[in-house]
Amino acid sequence: MLLETSRLVLRRFRPDDAPALSAYRSDPAVARFQGWTAPVSLDSAAALVEEFAAGDPDRPGWFQYAIEEKAEGRLVGDLGVRLHENLMQADLGFTLAGDRQGRGYASEAVRAVLDDLFGSRGLRRVSAECDARNTRSARLLERVGFELEGRRPAFTWLKGEWTDDLLFGLLADRWQRLTGPGTALPA
Repeated sequence: MLLETSRLVLRRFRPDDAPALSAYRSDPAVARFQGWTAPVSLDSAAALVEEFAAGDPDRPGWFQYAIEEKAEGRLVGDLGVRLHENLMQADLGFTLAGDRQGRGYASEAVRAVLDDLFGSRGLRRVSAECDARNTRSARLLERVGFELEGRRPAFTWLKGEWTDDLLFGLLADRWQRLTGPGTALPA
């Protein structure tokens, strides 16, 4: 286990995660605003799990956390962090199984990772992007403290169409103000 919340464990991927990863990444609604195309075969998911498990969260590049729901002990999503070469900033992205959306799990996982990045690891900035049509992800980012920093019109060619990207950023000092003693972010 790398990180833990009241309801979730954020850990490395294991080989037995491949069927769950294949299932939620094969859901067209989950894949809609993501860079992959559904369905994701079990073989492809197994290769991804192997790649994710080999990652190192302390080195520059992407590290993918497996999001496990404690109550059922099952994989319900993943959260990626791309640590920059300077080790002072990162990008993040997240995916949650459709049947687990709307329960606050993604917010809980993102907050745990932000606490680690800003608190334990001393990063200065975390950034995130999302498709402008993905209003749920945009609202989640704002809810946990990210600020909208810009919009890139027709920036990404995704699944046969040009899409606008929203750019979000969060600085360490803002995170400290939002999460310091006597403050509480909305769920």
